Amino acid sequence: MGTYNEEEAIGTVLEDVDRVTDGRANVVCVDGSDDRTPDIAREHGARVIEQEPQGYGVAVREAVLAADRPIVVTTDCDDTYPMDALPEFLAAINGGADVVSGDRITPGADAMPTLNRQGNRAFALLASALMGKRVRDTTTGMRAYRREVIRDIAWTENTGLSAELLIRPLMRGYDVRERAIDYDERTGETKLDPFAGGAAIAKSIVKVCLEERRR
Repeated sequence: MGTYNEEEAIGTVLEDVDRVTDGRANVVCVDGSDDRTPDIAREHGARVIEQEPQGYGVAVREAVLAADRPIVVTTDCDDTYPMDALPEFLAAINGGADVVSGDRITPGADAMPTLNRQGNRAFALLASALMGKRVRDTTTGMRAYRREVIRDIAWTENTGLSAELLIRPLMRGYDVRERAIDYDERTGETKLDPFAGGAAIAKSIVKVCLEERRR
């Protein structure tokens, strides 16, 4: 997890992770907060890597590369994602999938602000058109990866890292599976500007798709 000022939700998220994994998860938080987020994370047994705030992708990339387990899971720390779905994700990886990606859009994502929901649908349509492969949620924060996938690909994006983490494995022929998940209203304030952030994500989708098509 990349964490930034999520003291209202981080404890609940880590408690849920601990519960559904029977305490076997090794949680890495890359944190640039100026509130109690890193302290709460440590109190719940997470490994905290502190860095100056540099954006979503920088933090998440550091977190996934620091993880040392055979399966690497990403999730946001705002209590929007259902940790109860983790066992299904892990079972799919153990059953042969390379990436399992949480699809918030197909079930409706009613708790998501309308502008964000429509934007995420547009991102998925854009990526699908450029890849020639249908995807339903390019920007979900909840995924599971076989560790080799994380290690074998050079990740370059920042705001658009969530889309890149799906697009590059798909276009390289990895076994990528989307799983429908519920999505809850976030706890705490959002950090992403929907217009500037949306433009950055769309630009990343185009850039990454074109790069992969030229490989």
